[in-house]
Amino acid sequence: MERLQKILAQAGVASRRKCEEMILAGKVEVNGELVTTLGTKVDPATDIIKVSGRLIRGENKIYIMFNKPKGVITSASDPKGRKVVTDYLKGITERVYPVGRLDYDTEGLLLLTNDGDFANLLTHPKHHVPKTYHATVKGIPHGTALDKLKAGIKLEDGMTAPAEVEYKDIDEANKEAVISITIHEGRNRQVRRMFDAISHPVLRLKRISFGDIMLQNLKRGSYRHLTKDEINHLQQIAKAGLLKERTPRKES
Repeated sequence: MERLQKILAQAGVASRRKCEEMILAGKVEVNGELVTTLGTKVDPATDIIKVSGRLIRGENKIYIMFNKPKGVITSASDPKGRKVVTDYLKGITERVYPVGRLDYDTEGLLLLTNDGDFANLLTHPKHHVPKTYHATVKGIPHGTALDKLKAGIKLEDGMTAPAEVEYKDIDEANKEAVISITIHEGRNRQVRRMFDAISHPVLRLKRISFGDIMLQNLKRGSYRHLTKDEINHLQQIAKAGLLKERTPRKES
């Protein structure tokens, strides 16, 4: 017997939090009866579970790394008819959804899965999973400006956590610089807003790693399945971050 929201998340319906919202909204039935109580336990082998009238069956868990092109929506559908990431997943029959987001103008490494627990583990803010980007910015930031990003900088939604920042390339002729930045949070358009805060707006942005998974030579618009070792490493990184969060600091 497992909690209903966990079964739904594992079946690829949505993340566990979204599944909880569906239960509370009265969209889930078990054996023909509406269930609106979180924590209700069910047996997926014998109970008939439906969400908005759709029968839920267990799916094989899949974990995908996708090299998202610029100009693609990080979603399974778009009311405006724009390209979405699932348009590129030819041959994938399971319903998968993105682990976090890359905005419309950002390219690079995006993970997708139908494992709600895995997605929640990697995106929960307490787990501090590192994500590295290469940001091409306008102008050439002085070292003291980058130090502000390293220390944490104030944005409209609060201070950022300290970031790892270093120069990757400097183009003096075009007055541009490529900066490698690693963050451990996932706020909306965070990297762009951080560089805006030091008056060096981002011209191009590409995520090159998530945890210890590197984009490497995966072609733009292509995907591959993660290996078992890669999946385990990501889970270990997330759990290590949570453990660090829970460990009390020693008083000096």
